[in-house]
Amino acid sequence: MTIEISRLSNGLRVATDRQNAVESVSLGAWIGVGARNESADVNGVAHLLEHMVFKGTEKRSSFDIAEEIEAVGGQLNAYTSRENTAFYAKVLKNDVPLALDTVADILQKPLFDEDELKKERHVVLQEIGQANDTPDDIVFDHFQETAFAAQPLGRPVLGRGEIVNRLSAGDLRNYLSGHYGNDTMVVCASGNVDHQAFVTLAEEQFSNLGKANLNPLPQSEYTGGEFRENRDLEQVHLLLGFKGAEFAGENYYAANVLSTLFGGGMSSRLFQEIREKRGLVYTIYSFASSFMDNGLFGIYAGTGEQEVSELVPVVSDMLMELSSTVTEEEIVRARTQLKASILMGRESTGVRCEQLAQQLLIFDRAIPVEETVAKIDAVDVDMVQGFAQQVLKSPMTLAAMGPLGNLESKEQLQKRFVA
Repeated sequence: MTIEISRLSNGLRVATDRQNAVESVSLGAWIGVGARNESADVNGVAHLLEHMVFKGTEKRSSFDIAEEIEAVGGQLNAYTSRENTAFYAKVLKNDVPLALDTVADILQKPLFDEDELKKERHVVLQEIGQANDTPDDIVFDHFQETAFAAQPLGRPVLGRGEIVNRLSAGDLRNYLSGHYGNDTMVVCASGNVDHQAFVTLAEEQFSNLGKANLNPLPQSEYTGGEFRENRDLEQVHLLLGFKGAEFAGENYYAANVLSTLFGGGMSSRLFQEIREKRGLVYTIYSFASSFMDNGLFGIYAGTGEQEVSELVPVVSDMLMELSSTVTEEEIVRARTQLKASILMGRESTGVRCEQLAQQLLIFDRAIPVEETVAKIDAVDVDMVQGFAQQVLKSPMTLAAMGPLGNLESKEQLQKRFVA
């Protein structure tokens, strides 16, 4: 393996994945907390914090943070998800010290200036409004919230407008100090980087980082349910889903193979039957989403008001067929698609850095690509059909937005999944 992992004097994990044939380095800090770790009364604080650390530190203004990286041709960005948050950069190999110093600075010494906070709250409220105006985006939040009803894992990452509007600098500081620590963070780099030199830089920048003070997360429980919102739209945006596989679960690879062959490309069952043969949609696909202790298997489709009455029965029948009609040819093709995606992704320093960080956060180790490929190759027809049977035994989750007059009731739809 090209991967090396060290621990700093304070216990922070630092990992590198060296690629000598490139001139760049992707690096960053990944924190194993996200929207799921918020309490309900501050839902959205993790995402607002992600914004606010870019608004100035003790030694850099918000302009300095952007200008210093871009002045060397680099890129700096961040994201928040339900289970982790990332702050990352891509620079030429000689600019690694600047990039790592910038990431360390914004994570440990943000100012949370009140004037900047007032402006950034408004920016996030605009982001929430934009998502609400994008039905093929916001319907996924409704789907998640319905699948994990009244639970942290179901809350929206962006938060709710009324809560975001009252989040204070104190809320941000409390979340930062309680959740960002040497035990919840990993610092990673991939590209033309020397491991020991990177560790030395990280020791200089992060040695004073203490432990987080996390409250234990409750075990999530997939509930299923229904969300419907009639809107004056051109299309019905429909999500239909079931309980899936968690990251470390025995069905993780079977779930991904199943999703790929069912709706993961132009040769998939869904694309060929629903779009190519019947012309009912422009967009349709299946997905397997995994979390630390749970997962989702689902189908998204965007279709017309009249077409939905044909679409739903056909998709339901196709789902039912999955438990007994999967072929070896489909398995081989899906496995090859997954392996190709992983191996092609290894040509990107950013992808490799992200993968390494996620593996450390989820599994507490780097996973050799050969091990991943072997686990994909081990998936067979029986494993996929067995997982499909298990999926269809779980309660259904339905989320739909648009003109819903021709969408059958949840009770009618549920009957379609009774063997």
